[in-house]
Amino acid sequence: MIRPMLILILSLAAAVPALAETRVAATTTSMAMLARTVGGDAVSVTTLAPPDRDTHYLQAKPSMIRDLRSADLVVAVGAELEVGWLPAAIRNAANSSIRPGQPGYFEAAAQVELLDAGGPADRSGGDVHPGGDPHVNLDPVRMAAVAEALAEHLAELSPDHAEAFRERADAFAEEVDERLPAWKERAGDSPGVVGFHKDIRYLMERLEVPIRGYLEPKPGVPPSGSHLRELIAELEGSGPGAILRHPFHPRGPVEKVAEATGWRAATLPLDPPLGAEDADYFALIDDYVAAIAGPRREEG
Repeated sequence: MIRPMLILILSLAAAVPALAETRVAATTTSMAMLARTVGGDAVSVTTLAPPDRDTHYLQAKPSMIRDLRSADLVVAVGAELEVGWLPAAIRNAANSSIRPGQPGYFEAAAQVELLDAGGPADRSGGDVHPGGDPHVNLDPVRMAAVAEALAEHLAELSPDHAEAFRERADAFAEEVDERLPAWKERAGDSPGVVGFHKDIRYLMERLEVPIRGYLEPKPGVPPSGSHLRELIAELEGSGPGAILRHPFHPRGPVEKVAEATGWRAATLPLDPPLGAEDADYFALIDDYVAAIAGPRREEG
């Protein structure tokens, strides 16, 4: 006969939900969104870099090291985007299973074709990435390919959930396929955009929207007065398009060019918010498309 206390213990154990099997430390909120979308309840996800900071220029922090020490998997953007802080944070975490080349390490940029891959490693050209442009997060099609690769990687770590991982990745890719035609149609009449940094290139290429220039004369180099004057001269009479900046970029250069040319200025985050789900990512792309397209024309 089972004692009442044992019955109580067994019933309480059954009522407690199973703990997530795979602890994921994602470097950005875009990578965290993918891990959460693909992993579902089989993963727990922490984000190392806040979405309102430029990931190029972060430093390793004790909170990052703590999260990496307990992580089963790192999901990074890669292509040296996090080179200034992630290697040091992983080294200090003393968690050998998440080092590059180990099963606990995954790079999004390694899963897709990158723009500018194989370029010169010459810092005179600005903040260059010889392995290719790492800013794949704003291209939904590449993100869908990364999701499918991540599903396979998670399946190796947690085989019991492999089918669910693949189903979620496929659902994300299908959502991208459904939304892409409308995004392209809405942005199709745009005369172009001006970016602050080259991190908008993947999305503009996907939407077939021309990039008319950048506020940075070289990637990572602050705008100079002479460069802004040249840009203004090139844009005059050709708009109004959209000038895009992220919250961590200074407003002054954007406002100067917008005032001189009549182009619209828009401030949009590079990544979705903390805790983002796939719907938040799609909403971010919606916001970019709306900024590129400008106000809707009234019919009738």
